[in-house]
Amino acid sequence: MFRLLAFALSTLLIAAASAAQDNSRTHLITRDSQTLELNISTLYSQDSAKEIEQWMEHISEALFNVYGKWPRDYWRTVVNPASGASSDPIPWAQVNRDTIDQVSFYTLADPTAAQLIENWTGYHELAHLLVPYRGWGDKWFSEGLASYYQCILQARSGVISEQQMWQKLYDGFMRAQANNQFNGSALHSVSSSLRQNKAYMRVYWSGAWYFLSADLRLRQQSGGKLSLDNALALLNNCCANTPLSVPNMVARLDEINEIVLFAPLYKQVRNTTAMPEFDPLLASLGVDVVNGEVVLQDAGPGAKLRRTFLQ
Repeated sequence: MFRLLAFALSTLLIAAASAAQDNSRTHLITRDSQTLELNISTLYSQDSAKEIEQWMEHISEALFNVYGKWPRDYWRTVVNPASGASSDPIPWAQVNRDTIDQVSFYTLADPTAAQLIENWTGYHELAHLLVPYRGWGDKWFSEGLASYYQCILQARSGVISEQQMWQKLYDGFMRAQANNQFNGSALHSVSSSLRQNKAYMRVYWSGAWYFLSADLRLRQQSGGKLSLDNALALLNNCCANTPLSVPNMVARLDEINEIVLFAPLYKQVRNTTAMPEFDPLLASLGVDVVNGEVVLQDAGPGAKLRRTFLQ
């Protein structure tokens, strides 16, 4: 749930930023009958607050479009300036699951909307809300979902191109392949000790491989009519207010979608002892790689199926 600890701030920084939440401006963003409560620290200038509002409108719209509504009818984001030097527009963020789900962001003191919109972190954190995850166990699954959808949401909202989306996925898979110091150990074991072993790349992007694989199979079997978006929407309809463990979640996904896919794939991936092979997945979607550079085929069944990922 936390941003990569390689970018973590000091305990003092977080304590100072958290204290600032007591003094905030509240801005309500509504869609249909749903509401996002945006709390912006008064430590920001009025101009910066407007930039943050514009950013939150953008990324919340990207989340809304996954299945035509937000995962919760009422949810909250809290934005505070991070003290200390950082070149990253969003050096820290986290999700808290409770009666009201809350996503907290710590940003530069004077961010622009463009800086924030172009940064992957907002999409990553909001994507966590797409499943009713109970908050512990199988971190690879939760972080894999967010890592996969951060690329999808950026592309669908026009921040990156289709080619850049697949390049980001490929680069993530390559980083996971290179993060091989715990090869031979099952993913679930590496994931459960993530804070100690810091094998973030393998954990996050093995999880992203799971969701790309599931999404691809759904689209292939339905001729592009069904997708991971649809499957998660059905899960949200039945279980949004019921925090689930990952084994329970994948069982429910198979049950409500009337398929046998998520649970068997979950068992397969959690027991992998290295980053799963990803070249066949990409090739089946008309995604070639030449000297580390993604090249998209223009025609063919793979290219046609690939374009449905952006719809």
